[in-house]
Amino acid sequence: MKNILKKGVLGLMLAGSLGSCNNDFLETTPTDQVSTVDAIATTKNAWAALNGIHRLMYSQIFSSQSQGGQSGNMMYMDVLGEDVVFPNASNAWFLSEYRWISHRTATSNMLFYNYTFYFMLIGNANMIIANIDNATGSEADKNAIKAEALTYRAWSYYQMVQLFGERYVAGAANNGLGVPLVLEPKTTATPRSTVAEVYNQINADLAQAIALFPNYTRLNKSHFDISVAKGIKARVALTQQDYATAAQFAKEARANYTLMNNTQYLAGFNNYDNPEWMWSSRIIADQTNYFYSFFAYMSSNYNSTAIRATPKLIFSGLYNQISTTDVRKKLWDPTGTNVAEFPLPLSTFLRVPYMSRKFRVADQSLSIGDVPYMRAAEMYLIEAEALARSGNNAGAADALYPLAVNRDPQYVKSTKTGTDLINEIMIQRRAELWGEGFRFYDLKRTNAPLNRNGGNHNASFNNGVFDVPAGDKQWQFLIPQDEINYANGVVVQNPQ
Repeated sequence: MKNILKKGVLGLMLAGSLGSCNNDFLETTPTDQVSTVDAIATTKNAWAALNGIHRLMYSQIFSSQSQGGQSGNMMYMDVLGEDVVFPNASNAWFLSEYRWISHRTATSNMLFYNYTFYFMLIGNANMIIANIDNATGSEADKNAIKAEALTYRAWSYYQMVQLFGERYVAGAANNGLGVPLVLEPKTTATPRSTVAEVYNQINADLAQAIALFPNYTRLNKSHFDISVAKGIKARVALTQQDYATAAQFAKEARANYTLMNNTQYLAGFNNYDNPEWMWSSRIIADQTNYFYSFFAYMSSNYNSTAIRATPKLIFSGLYNQISTTDVRKKLWDPTGTNVAEFPLPLSTFLRVPYMSRKFRVADQSLSIGDVPYMRAAEMYLIEAEALARSGNNAGAADALYPLAVNRDPQYVKSTKTGTDLINEIMIQRRAELWGEGFRFYDLKRTNAPLNRNGGNHNASFNNGVFDVPAGDKQWQFLIPQDEINYANGVVVQNPQ
């Protein structure tokens, strides 16, 4: 790609040099150089532009190896939590985030990435949304393209507002500053909208997308369809403590998916043909991500320094709460000596207690693997949590049971109520979604503190960060200093 963005420009509108690159990839240039009207003149071109957004989800669009599209955010979110543990400090990748430094340093590369990556997706979506109605082509194609672009915009703003805004509180004004709402192609600085305003726009975009999606059959799981849009709606509603809506849309979203069996669960989480995967990027050999792949940091068997020297571990406090008959417990080796079930490619790979084998590359010479963004298992968990938090204990236990008994044949339907039931569901969620990018978001939305005590975290590696109180200002990412400088007072900083 060339001319990805002008550093610090808010909500950069990216247009396409369509047809000039392989795989229908949107090679990006600023809109002052390429007319967006021409770029979306036909639905054929618009599909190519949309494919470009899909490709951005796993492309290295910045200078840092750890930022290979969405997978960068996923890893940041988990190392900020308590369930992913570093066994040492010998490798610098994600170490500053593990120590809760980067997201509170306005000049950090991590902040710049989390801000500009999502605005890049939003900018491309805005280009499509603004022009697709006048494109030449069938109404069915135009509706599908617009629905996908609206879903990208909604999802991107949802990702961002959780980071840069204060936690959403149902029934409150939520009038703290979130992120700028840029809803049309432009490059001028825009002031930050309130958290409430951002969520209103997210829900409006999702409603419109869901209305446009019926009768659309996507080409593959890298595209959105109505099930994924409903899954995102369920996530948003859960974050807003709108539990009835969260339960409804989670159940509808997963309706046409089947939970994987236990053999598939241990197969390496690298193939989106898995029956319960709802949304994922398909990575193929000629698109290999090398050292900016998700699997170059989170797998157990790719030959990268980050994996050889600093494998990612599960928090022992969580591991100990997983049933011994649960297939998920087989993903981690508490001894660090189980050579038979946890083989490593070379003797130079560090072997330590609580090491993971959840993510594995199929070909050890390549760092590629499909990255899961949404699975049906999450939808069961959302429904169960939403029902439990709304006081429907029996309904919550019913919703949790199919997932829990699938993972653990000895599981007995829960008879817990209230807080005890919610805690059981959250343990299930932590075990199920480990390493998939949810933990910081979950802690913040539930107003829970960071608590790394009583396990295998080490102060020498995490810089002594074991506790962060709920509601502390550290839960809010700073706005990148580049944006503050560019906006010249239009975009203001969060409390430092």
